[in-house]
Amino acid sequence: MNDADKAFYRNKVRERPAAAEIVTPGPGQESVWNYPRPPRVRAISKSGKVELNGHEVASSSNILKVMETASPPTYYFPPDDIDRSCLIESTHTTFCEWKGEATYWHVVVNETRVENAVWSYQDTLDDAGDCRQLKGFFAFYPQALGCTLGDHKIDPQQGAYYGGWITPDITGPFKGPPGTQGW
Repeated sequence: MNDADKAFYRNKVRERPAAAEIVTPGPGQESVWNYPRPPRVRAISKSGKVELNGHEVASSSNILKVMETASPPTYYFPPDDIDRSCLIESTHTTFCEWKGEATYWHVVVNETRVENAVWSYQDTLDDAGDCRQLKGFFAFYPQALGCTLGDHKIDPQQGAYYGGWITPDITGPFKGPPGTQGW
């Protein structure tokens, strides 16, 4: 992504759709529409786990939560809390205007191979702000893997591109389903 494209996406105004006005957070909940842009990163006190076919791919109580307008949070695990023996680096990459270039991995457990189910920012942009904390941490697509946060099994965010983790303590509507790409 060139500097002009990065600037366009960074400055794109995210208008709150009318449907977002309908969902009011209950006690102990937060709305993804109150999440900031650019994204914010914070350490959380809950533990998380990622599994494939009963094999623990990652488990940590040192997780970073990334909050960005309209998306369920994405959770990043420190590299020391991941079973790297079941990861195979992919040639697939993507670019985030806030974080930089993401590198992807396939997860292989026994005979099961899940393509591009894990990503990481091995380096971050110089002006990445909060997102610089993500350097070297790993995130997992809950559409492809069994993910839990605390006592909750994760519902995945819709859409092939998004890696948000939906838990009972957040409300939407969430970016991802058809018709929400402009949010």
